[in-house]
Amino acid sequence: MDDLSALIEACIRHDRIAQRTLYDRYKKAMFSLAYRMTGDFDMAHDVLQEAFIEMFRHLNDFRQEASLGRWLKTIIIRKAYRYIEKGKLWIAEVPEELVSDTGYAQIEAAHLEKAILSLPDGCRAIFLMIEVEGYSHREVSELLDISEGTSKSQLHAAKRKLRELLKSPALIS
Repeated sequence: MDDLSALIEACIRHDRIAQRTLYDRYKKAMFSLAYRMTGDFDMAHDVLQEAFIEMFRHLNDFRQEASLGRWLKTIIIRKAYRYIEKGKLWIAEVPEELVSDTGYAQIEAAHLEKAILSLPDGCRAIFLMIEVEGYSHREVSELLDISEGTSKSQLHAAKRKLRELLKSPALIS
């Protein structure tokens, strides 16, 4: 079952082998996204499971206007956001005048990953959506039901916090 359209059709018919094949095709990338957004291994597994259940339930609604991976990422992001939101109020407005933009120094990937996971949940989620996944502020605002200004301020706050963390490795040890 290499053809994605045939695989999707088989999944719609509740073919368990096709569903497993589709799950196996996307599970690593989607778990990685869920983990980076939540910062919690168990929560990421829960998000992944719920996202795949939702995807399989609504697969016959998938219009193939975007890629299946992009559609599944959207589901993962919404699920992760809901999990984060359940635990705490995490979107905080940051005044624009407190935000500045400078470049990043070259650093080790593991150190950067640890710094990103150290970000507050809301900043981390928005940073990953925009800087890693390539969403626009408009798309983030629609997905998370926040204003574009909040998205922008959270991204700036995330970048500022990352600069602090990366300058002082002791902060993320």
